[in-house]
Amino acid sequence: MELGRTLFSLIMDFVPWTSFDRIVKRYNGDAGVRSLRCSEQFRIMTFAQMTYRESLRDIEA
Repeated sequence: MELGRTLFSLIMDFVPWTSFDRIVKRYNGDAGVRSLRCSEQFRIMTFAQMTYRESLRDIEA
């Protein structure tokens, strides 16, 4: 039974995305990126922390 939003979704609402994007732009974090932007990697690594994963490879498996 779906009662509302997931915990991950609620936590992502607290991230100041405008500040995050400004910092990425300042330090040129997305330079030369083809597929995985900084914001996407941040979301993946946050999910990994919440589920006690150790690496991106562990998330994929």
